[in-house]
Amino acid sequence: MDKHAMYYDTLIKVTTAISQCKDPEDVALITAESVKTAFKAKGCSIFLVDRDTRELGLVASYGLSEEYLNKGPIHFMQTIKEAKDAVPVAIYDVMDDPRIQYPDQARKEGIVSLLGVPIISHDKVIGALRVYTKEHWEFSYNDITLVQAVALICGMAMDMCRMYKGYKTSIEILKHMRGQDAYRSNKWTPYEGVPRSVDQSICDY
Repeated sequence: MDKHAMYYDTLIKVTTAISQCKDPEDVALITAESVKTAFKAKGCSIFLVDRDTRELGLVASYGLSEEYLNKGPIHFMQTIKEAKDAVPVAIYDVMDDPRIQYPDQARKEGIVSLLGVPIISHDKVIGALRVYTKEHWEFSYNDITLVQAVALICGMAMDMCRMYKGYKTSIEILKHMRGQDAYRSNKWTPYEGVPRSVDQSICDY
């Protein structure tokens, strides 16, 4: 499969899979797995920004060990600044770049190169998507563009899932407040919604 076919195939698979998700965590995990598989990379991780702690919190990962994932906090302002500056960051050699916060852990994990792109939703950076490779990788413009596109889809899908869950919760709360008797039938009647003090006969006109 040539590069362009791989890009299109990846976008179709990711978009199709994400469109069927109703949970933000599922969106993040499917995205991480799809990107890792498409690039045959060492791994892929999805982070979201915690505005209170100013750290990037891991929400999903694929291909990386628990030891590496638990290496320590990732500071939003001090580490790779793809999330802070809203621009992609490609690092050819993680052992020779001051932006790498945990170089020893990266070496032990077998990570050589890294690509980080921001996850943006509604013009706000909400997190970062990072791709890790076990060999030196000169990320091309098309590589970066593909990962950026997937990150945008991921961000929008996670927001939509949150709204879906919020609406569902609100409906359940309203049902509980009004009582289940009001929902025994899903059929709309001519008198539904008319105050009881009103003579129903006037509704016939």
